[in-house]
Amino acid sequence: MSVSAMFVALQGALTADQDIREEIRKVVQALEQTAREMLTLLQGVHQGPGFQDIPKKCQKAREHFSTVRTQMESLKTKFPADQYYRFHEHWRFVLQRLVFLAAFVVYLETETLVTREAVAEILGIEADRERGFHLDIEDYLSGVLTLASELARLAVNSVTAGDYSRPLRISTFINELDSGFRLLNLKNDSLRKRYDGLKYDVKKIEEVVYDLSIRGLNKEATGGAGGEK
Repeated sequence: MSVSAMFVALQGALTADQDIREEIRKVVQALEQTAREMLTLLQGVHQGPGFQDIPKKCQKAREHFSTVRTQMESLKTKFPADQYYRFHEHWRFVLQRLVFLAAFVVYLETETLVTREAVAEILGIEADRERGFHLDIEDYLSGVLTLASELARLAVNSVTAGDYSRPLRISTFINELDSGFRLLNLKNDSLRKRYDGLKYDVKKIEEVVYDLSIRGLNKEATGGAGGEK
């Protein structure tokens, strides 16, 4: 094969690769739009009236996840099944955002941490990498860390809305989350840096709980703990 023929073949491979990336980009843009719509919807829980509308907002968010699953099915067809990590960077950020949104919905519904397997099911992908397009462990953990930051904000806004028991429950949850992350030997630089931010979320929530304590509002919150969440 001549040199020119070799480079013509290489150009063909480059063009095919660029076409794949462009197709992926289009689907990822649609996923990002859906994620933005869900985030805008769920941000409403931070407002005073939003606390009464949490079940309704979670239900609407669940409806958006049906769109996500359809978009994920489309994304799976845009690249060879065995080249997941070759193109992973294209959807990594939006996937982490979607993990956070799924985790936030589940927390608002049950005040528990969603499992990686449950998130994968919500998104319509696999938890096991051997089965194809899957939820990478580090993407799951990144989404969970974003949840911690969101809950720190929710703790502050709960007090503003007069809900004094929620910050106490959030504090318990975040401390359990922090204990769980301490069990991990994180070597991924990006994930490690994000985990370092968790201590600030813990501190922020502790300050909220302390403020409730010195104002005597924690007793009021404990006294009403038997009511609805």
